[in-house]
Amino acid sequence: MKIKLHWKLTLIFCSAILVGLFIGCFFLTSHLTQRFEDNLMTDLNYRLSLGKNFLESQLSSQNILPDPINLANQIGKEQNLRATIISPDGVVLGDSDLSAEEIKNVENHLHRPEIQEALKNGGGKSTRYSKTIRKYLLYMAVCLKKEKLAGFLRYALPVSYIDILKGEQTKIIIASLILVFLLSLSFTFVISLVVSRPLVEMGKIAQEMAKGNFSKKPDPYGQDEMGDLARALSYMSDEVKDKLDLLKQETVKLDTVLSSMFEGVMVVNEKGRIILMNLSLRKLFLIDFEPENKAAIEVIRNPQIHDILEGILNKKQQIISEEIDITQPREKILRINAVPIMKNEKIIGAVLVCHDITEIRRLEKIRQDFMANVSHELRTPVTCIKGYAETLLDGGLEDKERSKEFVNTILQNSNRLETLISDLLDLAVIESNKMKMVFSPLDIKPVLERSLGVFKKSMQDKKISLTIKTSENLPKIMADDKRLTQVFVNLLDNAVKYTMEGGAIKIEISCNNNMLQVDIADTGIGIPEKDLPRIFERFYRVDKSRSRELGGTGLGLSIVKHLILSHKGQIWVQSTQGQGSTFSFSIPHI
Repeated sequence: MKIKLHWKLTLIFCSAILVGLFIGCFFLTSHLTQRFEDNLMTDLNYRLSLGKNFLESQLSSQNILPDPINLANQIGKEQNLRATIISPDGVVLGDSDLSAEEIKNVENHLHRPEIQEALKNGGGKSTRYSKTIRKYLLYMAVCLKKEKLAGFLRYALPVSYIDILKGEQTKIIIASLILVFLLSLSFTFVISLVVSRPLVEMGKIAQEMAKGNFSKKPDPYGQDEMGDLARALSYMSDEVKDKLDLLKQETVKLDTVLSSMFEGVMVVNEKGRIILMNLSLRKLFLIDFEPENKAAIEVIRNPQIHDILEGILNKKQQIISEEIDITQPREKILRINAVPIMKNEKIIGAVLVCHDITEIRRLEKIRQDFMANVSHELRTPVTCIKGYAETLLDGGLEDKERSKEFVNTILQNSNRLETLISDLLDLAVIESNKMKMVFSPLDIKPVLERSLGVFKKSMQDKKISLTIKTSENLPKIMADDKRLTQVFVNLLDNAVKYTMEGGAIKIEISCNNNMLQVDIADTGIGIPEKDLPRIFERFYRVDKSRSRELGGTGLGLSIVKHLILSHKGQIWVQSTQGQGSTFSFSIPHI
């Protein structure tokens, strides 16, 4: 059953008022009761003091009260309570509620609590049941003295009388609070009705907005919070309308992008049912029906893809990237990347992107095989050239000067071929993911210093100045010492080779987020802008004649790139022709 807002507000306010009234009732009752008892005690003490003064004025020279029965009756009548006059030894001499004959039968009062307290402190009180008149009474007593103790004056008040007064007081309080509640209820109902009316109106407008009708706008309700809410609702209406229009445009764009993508894309919900599949994926698996709302395993009958979806949806893996081989409908190699769709930290689906890398893998295999075969084929002639060269150098020819020059040329070429073969082998091993690396925590500074030692003489000969700038307390990196040294050697070799005499090399090591970055800048010949995108390709040379003259193989930067990628890092270059180059790489630090 729907309860209107103003009734809810009325109920809430009334509940709060009731709680406040209950608390107020409890506080007032307890507080006023205490005040009542205190006032009563004060009044009784005052009356008792008056009675005491009166009786002490009646004492004779022998310290005796004349006619105590009449005195007790007189005091009781004037004070409207029970008055008792007691002798110093506890005998009741007069009582306003008892006759003379009854007084004779009253037991001794000397050991009554109020009398004993009066003996000690001059006054006393107690509450107890009176067997004489069969009522619960509040007793208060004082000592009567002139020169010595002449007796006691005791007042008694029925407890029921006190309770009646308290009850009357409580009734007045409750009646007042009920009146306050009824008045509050009336005001609350009217106020909640006034407050809820614009909210109800804005609620109806919001429902129309949910249905797509943005023509209705709430009236402004002044410069208070209600007015702010009305203006905010109007603003939201305009914003939602604009966002919906933008969303429609983006949906059209997304559909266009998905339909034009070469990669296959599939989106599934948390139950593994297909929400979206683009045209490329349908062509890849020859799907000629509408796959939406069907289980992925029913549409693409491939257990490996099903396992990837299982890993995302049920095993809650954050990302899965695998290569799979499919035989149906055609033999292909696919790279599958899958990620979960999250909402409020809960997986509500997954996205799979399928890349057809069949041709890429075929070309890579051809290239790797070629490089491995060429390197092995070249090793034998290199060995022969070196053998003949060394024999000739031992003095086997008559024309020694010409022979020696020829032999040196053979030796230089053989060394170059040997370097080429070594680089080819390294590259082949790296690209085939068969290179064994031993990763351990390393300080990068010692690796750099060791690598610089190789080029110390070359830099001195060319009068190249070296500047090293490093941040303090550099973190360690997980790296292979040997391969990281190879990276530095290759980059420094290029910097020294292509820097003119009197040039400069600057090395900077810094931390950038969770990466350790190394920048090696030189003032060499630089690289033309058109060559920058291909600088890390194997065998690619900017100036082929100059590279051969300096002894380059064209494989150094390609090897460096693969080694950096093996360390989960990145490498890039910035260069201006004629001004120098800056090679930079970054590796995650610990």
